[in-house]
Parts: sequence; C-alpha cells; structure tokens
Amino acid sequence: MAVKKSELYSSLWKSCDQLRGGMDASQYKDYVLVLLFVKYVSDKYAGRDDSVIVVPEGGSFQDMVALKGNPHIGEGMDLVISALARANELTTIIDVASFNDPEKLGTGKAKVERLTALVGIFEEPGLDFSRNRADGDDILGDAYEYLMQHFATESGKSKGQFYTPSEVSRVMAKVIGIEHATKSTQTVYDPTCGSGSLLLKAADEAPVELSIYGQEMDNATYALARMNMILHGYLTAEVQKGNTLADPKYLNEAGGLKTHDWGGLVKQERIG
Repeated sequence: MAVKKSELYSSLWKSCDQLRGGMDASQYKDYVLVLLFVKYVSDKYAGRDDSVIVVPEGGSFQDMVALKGNPHIGEGMDLVISALARANELTTIIDVASFNDPEKLGTGKAKVERLTALVGIFEEPGLDFSRNRADGDDILGDAYEYLMQHFATESGKSKGQFYTPSEVSRVMAKVIGIEHATKSTQTVYDPTCGSGSLLLKAADEAPVELSIYGQEMDNATYALARMNMILHGYLTAEVQKGNTLADPKYLNEAGGLKTHDWGGLVKQERIG
C-alpha cells in the first residue's frame, strides 16, 4: 500500500514541532529535509547492487534508529549522514547542518529525547517510501513542496525565495511549448533554479524524459535543488553552484550561453 499524503504531511510536520524553540523556522529545512532524504534513499535503495544511489554500511536510516536513546545520538547521526554523503558525492550538500549542535538542538537529556523522537517520527510504519511511487505518484516530491511552503510562511519569507509554485511552473512550461519535445537529448535549463521546482515541473510536462540542467548561487538552496532532483527520481539531473551572471557554467564556444529556440521550447546544450 502506498504512503498516504495526509499521513506523510502530518508526520513531517510533527518533526518540525520537535525542532521548535531552538532555531528559526527557516532552519527547519536544514534538518527535516535531510532526514527525509536519508529515509527516502534508505527505503528505496539500501541493499540494491544496481542502484545509482549508494547506501553504505553505517550510512542508512536504520543506523539512525539504532542510535535512539544513545547519549551520543547527535554525533552519531552526523556520522551516518557523512557516510551517505561521501558515498554519493554529496559532501557539503546533505551534511551541512549538525544534529550535534547544542545551540539549536539543546544538550544532555533534552537533546537525546528530542532527536530520539525526531527519528521515531520517520520510523513510523506508515512512512515506508519503498512503495510510494505506485502509478507514477510522486508523494515525496509533493511533501517536499508542501514543507517548503510552510518553511517560507513561518520564517516570514516569500515562498518564491525557495521554490516556484507548481501552478506557475506548469503555465511557464506550456508557454514555451515544452509539450513539443520529442527526444531525451532535448534539455530544460534554469540559470537561477532555486530548489529546482520549476525545472521539475517543466520536465514533468514534457511527453518524453528531458535532460535537466540548472545553476544556483545560494549554497543552501543549491543543496536543496540537488536533493530535490533525487527525491523526484531525476538522478541524472545536473545542477551546478555559482552566479550565472558572473560565472556561468554552461557556455558555447564564444563564451555565451548555449541556447537554441525551436518550436517554442528553449533548449540548452552543454559543451565539454
């Protein structure tokens, strides 16, 4: 049975409740979304030899479960995340926030209880992501955007700082004629991709699987984009960090952005 969206949303918001008091709401994402990522890839890819995501020994969600109640749980969770990051070239992407930070998560018994409860929420039987893509349903991707909305609202920041609303993304995809794409060598590119939601929704509107490219300047948002691609199943999507105006990563021989316009759909090809 697939994960119910309502149950997923409720459980994820419970995890945010565990973090209240020690940090600004805009920082919840640094912890909750990393746990969401670890749980998802562990459920989907642990023990699979043919997976493009490697879940190493000591780097799975079950290793976090084993730490519940341990006085060194914060340090241990950091080590689990670090192992997963190293195995998948995600260092500085998923291992930036520390679960051993006393200022944000407390100290002593209070920290142990908080982190134990946090892990326990994701451990609930109803949150089994190994079967969540029945009939193409992207429950986890929807949950990601659901949480992004709440993070933006509670921190007093615009939602657009984190992601482009799905309705806007779909309209933009249709305006550029993405429905005319015919082959996987065609690409969709966003030079200021944020958390990647516009790229993902645009690619979803195409009748064929497109190659995804993006660039994002802010380090935290760039990390979200990288995780978002994997959470949505776009494992080969390429997102690079940098200021597109000062340091564009996708150039043609003349030093300009390599773009082509055909059938209304903007295409970009990377050289090299």
